[in-house]
Amino acid sequence: MIQMKPAVSLQDSKAQHATPRGIAAGITVLTLDGELPVEFLSPGDRVITRDSGMAVLRDIRVRRVRCRAVAISAGSLGHTRPDEDMILPAAQRILVRDWRAEALFGATQALVPVARLADGQYIRDLGETEMVLHELLFDDVHVIYAGGMELDAPAVTETV
Repeated sequence: MIQMKPAVSLQDSKAQHATPRGIAAGITVLTLDGELPVEFLSPGDRVITRDSGMAVLRDIRVRRVRCRAVAISAGSLGHTRPDEDMILPAAQRILVRDWRAEALFGATQALVPVARLADGQYIRDLGETEMVLHELLFDDVHVIYAGGMELDAPAVTETV
């Protein structure tokens, strides 16, 4: 399991569970069968994870939500990170493990809501947006590879 210095307080963490997280349609997820668009995944698929190598997808929650969204320009978080422009819900946590983690959070790596990285140019707050989100659920919390990014994926028991 990845050991990280928390980048959000306990109160922020509780608020995140009530706030939409997930992946928009079209974003690819790295699986043992290769990169697949999130909407093609189904329970039982084996997803590559940063922390445990592989985890079995237990469930997928697909929902249409109106939430604050953040646009990330291709390559703005490193070479091919993300591999193309993408939009995520503001509360979706991403793993930061480059100079940004040290400069912004005083740690070698940190899981942070993507909204905390908004700079107004390459990572932009889009405000309230309607999105269809695919929330991948596992037996335990994992960091998955999606769209060239490392994203937090919750455990089945962690959801509201």
